[in-house]
Parts: sequence; structure tokens; C-alpha cells
Amino acid sequence: MDSQAKTMETTKKYLTTAASIAASAMLARTIVNEYLPYELRNIVSSGIDKLFSRFSTDHTIVIQENEGLTSNELYDASSTYLRTRITSTMRRLRASKNEENNNITLSLDDGEELIDAFQGVQYKWQLINQQENQGGGGDRGRDSGFSNEIRWYELTFHKKYKDFTLDSYLPHILEKAKEIKSADRRLKLYMNEYECWSPIDLQHPATFETLALEADLKKTIIEDLARFVKRREYYKKIGKAWKRGYLLFGPPGTGKSSLIAAMANYLRFDIYDLDLKEVHMNSGLKRLLVGMTNKSLLVIEDIDCSIDLKNRDEEKKENESSRSSDDEVTLSALLNFIDGLWSTSGEERIIVFTTNYKERLDPALLRPGRMDMHVHMGYCGPNSFRVLASNYHAVEEHPMFEEIEGLLKEVEATPAEVAEQLMRSDDVDIALEGLAQLLRTKKNGRRDVPSGEEDKDEKVVAAEKGGVESRMEDQGTEKVDVGDSNC
Repeated sequence: MDSQAKTMETTKKYLTTAASIAASAMLARTIVNEYLPYELRNIVSSGIDKLFSRFSTDHTIVIQENEGLTSNELYDASSTYLRTRITSTMRRLRASKNEENNNITLSLDDGEELIDAFQGVQYKWQLINQQENQGGGGDRGRDSGFSNEIRWYELTFHKKYKDFTLDSYLPHILEKAKEIKSADRRLKLYMNEYECWSPIDLQHPATFETLALEADLKKTIIEDLARFVKRREYYKKIGKAWKRGYLLFGPPGTGKSSLIAAMANYLRFDIYDLDLKEVHMNSGLKRLLVGMTNKSLLVIEDIDCSIDLKNRDEEKKENESSRSSDDEVTLSALLNFIDGLWSTSGEERIIVFTTNYKERLDPALLRPGRMDMHVHMGYCGPNSFRVLASNYHAVEEHPMFEEIEGLLKEVEATPAEVAEQLMRSDDVDIALEGLAQLLRTKKNGRRDVPSGEEDKDEKVVAAEKGGVESRMEDQGTEKVDVGDSNC
């Protein structure tokens, strides 16, 4: 009994001492925060934290969403993994659902804790979300500022399992996340808000099978994409960044967006749709571009009119007048990402620019090594029409095809116009008659056509219907193919 009493007394002394030290530390922290200058406050607080850590058996690893300018693969993997560990006892969760998935997806909400066990070791996860104010710009004013969301996970466990966690548990999470994504691979469409990307599921149904595209042109693009994804070692050997550029140009309504969606669905790449109007500085542009994942398409639509991209001569004049080049997005910054030092910040990327007016673009954007393939998205031709007729009405032949194909060789009608007419009725006869009437009206309305234009060589007409220029600088050749446009 004396031994037990002595043990109890010793334990009480230790607990009393620990409580006294903890209380003193808390008092010291209060005094530091209230009376010490800011310069000394951090030094003293750090010392107090180290004192507390000596009495704690816990160890914490912080997994931030981004590391510098790049996204953190471990954060993304942790988010995917933890969604499979949600339990009914958790009090606060986030729920989401999309139309193509019948299941409701649950994930951690801010501040909620999740307990996970791996090979007998217990882990506590917590999601932390913090708003950080940053300076704004552009139309919102330089001094208005905006809020940027910063997220991270805190993983807490017994400190004796630190090596086990780094060597086994975290690699296990990375591997499980890959398996989960492979089993449920949904492509993402990202839009930029200030300097951050916001994703939604990409549900565009376009494929190369449904594109109204001339067969030779479709084959050229597919073969180029297939060759690109197999050339990792080749690009490494020749000392070039593993990326490829496409310029899609032509009138509105010729299917440039549909071709982009078909490329993403074919490659299984996410799309990053960059709105340059939302980017106010070169530094913000770099942060967005570096934040893209590998195996992705960067898309800048209507690049000629999205913002006033100053060419390099204009930039030089403004720099000479002491204006800061970081106060706005410049052509030089964009070019530096396409084929400069910043182009090596990621791998296996497709860069796609679209424009209705190719002639308005700065020549620096068009040279080989930047936009490798120039694809002309022209007006609808006979081959494109037949694909559309098959898509919308499942017909391969019809008595009206001959007249419509003849009219399409004489007048300019976009694939969007043809598709609109075909959708106006479920009756194929009525739909085709409506399309023929539209084309007859266009033909009869051509009052200002110069004499001799009606007899234009058929090859020239075909060239104006659409085509592709493939600038293959790695092979030292230039190839030009001509064919009908897509839709």
C-alpha cells in the first residue's frame, strides 16, 4: 500500500508540474502578444511552441493545395482518397452531384475531422480553409483587392510513426487515388477566376466519329495527336518541351469548339479554358499556366479579340516610357509560356488558339514551334453535310442530296447553319427541303459577285471550304492538306 501511495504522490507531482508549466506558458504567450514588439513576438512564440511540443506525442504534417506556383499532387490524391473514408458519424460534410452520375459525392467540409486507420496506426485528418486578400486590378480597380482561397490538410498521428507515415501511408494514398481515378475518370473543364482554376465536369459529347469533318483532314489530326502522346522520349532527346500547338481559324459557326472537345475526349485530357480578360498581370498569367496539370489542353478562344495583346514593338515603346510591363498581360509573357523557359513547367500539353481572323494575329504567334498546326475551319461542304445528315436523321442517301451538295459548292453556309436547318423537323424530307430553301435564297441573293466568280476552279472552292497546315519542325517538313470543315 505504501508503494501505491508513493506512486500516486509522484504522479500527482508530475501532473501538477506539467499543469503549472502549461499555465505559465499560456500566461507567457498572452504577455508576448500584448506587450512585445512584432519583431520579437515571432521569436518568443516559436520558443513557446517548441516547449509545448516536448510534452506532446503528436506529429502533424501539413499538405497544402499548392506548393509555390504548382499544384500539390499529394493534396489532390488525399482529397480523392478521403472521399472513400467518409463515415455516417461525421457531423459536417459537403455533398455534390452531377447529371451523369447517379451517386451523391461526399467530402470533408472546412474544419471537419476524419479518423483513418492504416495497418494499426490511427491518423486524424482535418481540412483547413482560409481566405487571403490580394490586390486586384483591371476593371475592378487597383485598390479594390479580391479574396483568394487557400486550403490545406493537417494530418496528425503519433510521432513514433513518422517514418512509417512517409514511407508507407502517404505512398498508399497516392496509389489508391490513382486506382479510384482510373475507375471513375471524368474529364474536367477548368475556368480561371483571377489567379485560380475552378473545375466542372466536362460533358461535351463531341467525338471525331460525330464531327462533320472531311475524312483526310480528320485522319491527319488524329494521327498527329496519336503521334504526339507517344513521343515523350523523342521530345526529351531533341531538347524540346513536350507540348504541341494548334491554331483553329475560320468564320464563326464552323465548329472550332466542337473540335476542341473532340480532341479532349479522344486524348482523355482535361481542358483549361483561359479567359485573358480575367488576368490582369503577367505574374498572374504565369501562376495560372504553371498551375495546370499534365495531360491537359490549354484553350484561348478568340485570341485576337479577348484582350489587346500588344506586340513586342509596342511593349518596347511602353517600357521605354517607364511603364511597368507587369501591370498588364503582354504578348511576350504568353510567348514565353508557349516556347520559352516557362514552357517546361509541365508535360504532355496541347495548346489551342482560336480566331475568326487569322490575319489579325501577331506573326510571332504563328511561327513554327508555337502553333505547329494551322487548321482552317471553313464553310460546310458536301462531305460535311453528309456527316451532319447522318448524325441528325440517320440517312446516308436521299433524293435531295444532289441538289444540296451542288448548292453548297456555290454558296457559303456554315456547319452551324446547316445543323440548325436539320434540327427544325424530325421529318427528314421537311428538314432537307428547309435546308435547300435556305441555300437557294443565299444563291439568289448574291447580287454583288464579280463576273467570272461563278466559274471558279473547283480546287480553289475546295480550298476555301477548309484545310490544315501542319508545320512539323521536328521533321523539317511542311505539309498542307485541304478538305471540308468540321462542325
